[in-house]
Amino acid sequence: MEAASLFLQFLLELQEEGWFRAFLDALNQAGYSGLYEAIESWDFQKIEKLEEYRSLLRRLQPEFKTTINPKDILPEISECLISQECEEIMQVCSNKGLMAGAEKMVECLLRSDKENWPKTLKLALEKEESKFSELWMVENGAKGVEMKDLEDDEMKTFDVQIFYKEEPENQNLSQNSHPSSEAPHIYSPVKPRNYQLELALPAQKGKNTIICAPTGCGKTFVSLLICEHHLKKFPQGQKGKVVFFAVQLPVYEQQKSVFSQHFERLGYKVAGVSGATSDNVSVEQIVENNDIIILTPQILVNSLKNGTVPSLSVFTLMIFDECHNTSKHHPYNMIMFNYLDQKLGGSSDSLPQVVGLTASVGVGDARNTAEATEYLCRLCACLDTSVVATVKDNLEELEEMVYKPQKFFRKVKSRTANRFKSVISQLMLETEGLAKSIFEELGTISLENLFHIQNREFGTQKYEQWIIAVQKVCMLFQMPDKDEESRICQALFLYTSHLRRYNDALIISEHARVKDALDYLKDFFTNVRAAGFDEIEQDLTRRFEEKLQELESISMDPSNENPKLEDLCFILKEEYHINPETRTILFVKTRALVDALKRWIEESPTLSFLKPGILTGRGKTSQNTGMTLLAQKCVLDTFRTNGDNKILIATSVADEGIDIAQCNLVILYEYVGNVIRMIQTRGRGRARGSKCFLLTSNDDVIEKEKINIYKEKMMNDSIVNVQTWDEAAFKEKIHQIQIHEKFIRDNQGKAMPVPDKKNKKLLCRKCKAFACYTADIRVVEACHFTVIGDAFRERFVSKLHPRPKNYGSFEKKAKIFCARPNCSHDWGIHVRYRAFEIPVIKIESFVVEDVETGVQTLYARWRDFHFEKIPFDAAEMSRCAQDLSLQGMGDLE
Repeated sequence: MEAASLFLQFLLELQEEGWFRAFLDALNQAGYSGLYEAIESWDFQKIEKLEEYRSLLRRLQPEFKTTINPKDILPEISECLISQECEEIMQVCSNKGLMAGAEKMVECLLRSDKENWPKTLKLALEKEESKFSELWMVENGAKGVEMKDLEDDEMKTFDVQIFYKEEPENQNLSQNSHPSSEAPHIYSPVKPRNYQLELALPAQKGKNTIICAPTGCGKTFVSLLICEHHLKKFPQGQKGKVVFFAVQLPVYEQQKSVFSQHFERLGYKVAGVSGATSDNVSVEQIVENNDIIILTPQILVNSLKNGTVPSLSVFTLMIFDECHNTSKHHPYNMIMFNYLDQKLGGSSDSLPQVVGLTASVGVGDARNTAEATEYLCRLCACLDTSVVATVKDNLEELEEMVYKPQKFFRKVKSRTANRFKSVISQLMLETEGLAKSIFEELGTISLENLFHIQNREFGTQKYEQWIIAVQKVCMLFQMPDKDEESRICQALFLYTSHLRRYNDALIISEHARVKDALDYLKDFFTNVRAAGFDEIEQDLTRRFEEKLQELESISMDPSNENPKLEDLCFILKEEYHINPETRTILFVKTRALVDALKRWIEESPTLSFLKPGILTGRGKTSQNTGMTLLAQKCVLDTFRTNGDNKILIATSVADEGIDIAQCNLVILYEYVGNVIRMIQTRGRGRARGSKCFLLTSNDDVIEKEKINIYKEKMMNDSIVNVQTWDEAAFKEKIHQIQIHEKFIRDNQGKAMPVPDKKNKKLLCRKCKAFACYTADIRVVEACHFTVIGDAFRERFVSKLHPRPKNYGSFEKKAKIFCARPNCSHDWGIHVRYRAFEIPVIKIESFVVEDVETGVQTLYARWRDFHFEKIPFDAAEMSRCAQDLSLQGMGDLE
């Protein structure tokens, strides 16, 4: 910074002609495009707007460096940095470790002049499925953070809305179902089986249909039959247009390949657009120029919103893979809202036929068959389907192809005494105490109350939810002294980040060896030491190291062996004794457990022959690195072709649409979800004679899985119910549901909130200088906001607008800025409106303060700020102007 100041000093003393242009060109060439644009247009609004994000990132830095692997997100955000900074980040990662690299990345982002870096960072975090993205709220900065109620029952953490995926079953699409990686795949059409023809028939008759059939039966092939029949039925001179939706990128890629192989040989054009390719292609051109379009659904949601695709009427058939996701705010439902608005709005335009594919329609929260039937009716209403197609006439043929594995429940023991948990819990209590002491010192009730939440037991997923809640509250924490505020928030993030690692370690020790949990913590503290290592980190590291010898002793004590692992070992040895050719998939909850169980098997004299492979998701969280799609494919190919790899340890990646080879043993190790996940995971054991074991020490888990089995029966009964109804009566029922749901949808959010009539202050968001009261704000033409009275005019300065122009009744003339020296925060513009010269302010430039309580709130949009909005009155403005004129005459006298 000193060098930059000196550089500017010399620059401003230059007398040579053209120095300014040369300076701008040099800035641009060096990669400072944001600064270049700001200086050239003399408009610093975009750069100044970044300050609130810089402030948020400084506050979140402790969590960023312990959560983010900078190497993973650097390719996504490199455009926001200069090339030298990218090289420096990689160098620091190599020399000092990932935490130090993450610190360097924060330092570089804080310097970035690119207006899009906050959004780019958000997209990169979401792509990597990072937990940090929950804290990095770009749309609203640090605004609108709400604490969610913490669930009382830890098991409910599985019931969050998850979009379940099923693998594309392309083994039925060709005779050479598993080509080796060396040989190219030659497409060879196969004859459809009778049950596949049965599933396709209602849709081939033109009916809107949900096809519900087991995992592994070839529903993708059924969709090809429907699609081919649909395209061929059009008379000469007319053409059909099919869109196939796939939720996940791997499924999208695989389905695009399958559809291309099948249809391009028939002369049809096939193309696709996903989130990964949408920036490089024109969705409009792709839709217009192709017969079959494969899309990730959000692409169509966006295209309908921005008018790129004018209406769903451009398609003649829509196929929804994993259609059970059509609920709430899932993109599938957004598409169908558009469809139903067109249908119920009396549009004369034709609508496409709808076909849904799923292995399980689910039952939602249904408690009996009647409620499950209602749930199914609502799903049919969402998809506008009048038929639920299942295999009935060709069940024997289906059962020959798809085997339902035998299911066993195994209650396993936990440790009777857990010395490791006792020591780690003590460290967690100490860390909590350090964090709590900050609250008590400040007397901050809102934060201190967080420590009185009950049932937040160490070593649970609920405790992690509590950590996230604390971090979100910290983001809205305020102090008059901003440096002190930043210091306190950084300290709190450091404490909670360490608590999260301890919590992770307890979860690992609960289900694996103490040794694996301790190794996890030792790796974490090694990384902490290699990074910034400030006073708090030094103190927390010292406390851990004081207990390290005791923890090492516990990890080597045979009496601390995990009885769960003994039971798992017994099952594996027994099954491989019965059938040495057994192929196993072992499902676990977390990536850390995948690594721990892999090491345990490799180091076990009796199990090392299994040569475990691992399969984890593509996202990156905490210290665990995700697998790329290519790496996943390599693992699966090895498991399929290499007889030595007898077991695959996996997280819920099996629900991510990856095609997994047949196996005859599925083990769910403390792993349970809802009925849809149960059907998906069980469907992995496809070989005849296969078994599925659920191992758990928790009676509630076994009970929940039994409930899932009951719910599966309810689901099947509800399908049979619906299939027995008269089709016309069923159509009328779903039509009534659609009308009711549309009424609710149309009226949601339309009830205007009661405006707060209390007077509030607007303060400059940058320097907190007083600007005006809400009582002085007037609304111009429903969406523009001005301030009356001469006092406000004393609080801003104006500069001629670099791009003056007219729009509607407004003539944009100048920009207005905070008048306080060293602030100059952009407050809005000065316009001529009819006969009046008025300021127009933007709410995102201000902090709103309650006059009575002093509570401050940030708003991104005027419509979110519910104060008493008084309309602009020309007569009132004329009186104000007249009063000013009279006051001026009085001053002259």
